[in-house]
Amino acid sequence: MFQNKNIFEIISAGGATIYLLIFCSIISIAVIIERIVYYKRRSQYSRVDIFNQVRKEVTGNRVLNAIGLCKNIDTPVAKVALAGLNLHGHDEKLIANAMEREITVETIKLERFTGIIGSIGGTAVYIGLLGTVLGIMRAFNNIGKAGSGGMNVVTVGIAEALICTAAGLLVAIPAVLCYNWFTRKIDNFVVDMELAASELVDLLCSKKK
Repeated sequence: MFQNKNIFEIISAGGATIYLLIFCSIISIAVIIERIVYYKRRSQYSRVDIFNQVRKEVTGNRVLNAIGLCKNIDTPVAKVALAGLNLHGHDEKLIANAMEREITVETIKLERFTGIIGSIGGTAVYIGLLGTVLGIMRAFNNIGKAGSGGMNVVTVGIAEALICTAAGLLVAIPAVLCYNWFTRKIDNFVVDMELAASELVDLLCSKKK
């Protein structure tokens, strides 16, 4: 059906809906790349590695060194630890609350733009189906104008309309897969931050005794 057509002619056959899907695809790809880079940069150091260094400095009464260490590491765990270390010597509850607030701030940063991917993954298929329905309606509307070649017009019209469904799936599947991966990645970051906060509270409070 499309063997004699180039990619631009096939895209044009999909109608206005296909251009909306292309726009969604561009946004989706941009966000996916940005998030992957963001998460990769903040996964350079594990929670265990960071906390082992912090514990070594704190137990050696070098809290300022631990603070400097966390300032130089751009990871959520380090940011949470820094919030607690800045309040060393204060009440346990005050330290814990500061780190809880930092966990919330870092979680918001980790979740940035992921809602866009989720929305695109959830709606791209329906946008494609809408384009297909509109294309089929247009094809059947042309039956009366085509005379004896009416069925051929319907066949071509339906084939062109199905382009929208295929495009919707091509946009939605990667978006949904990446959204699920992002969600899992964020959960892992949050668990690491909560564990780091709990460990640091115990460490700082044990130093006061």
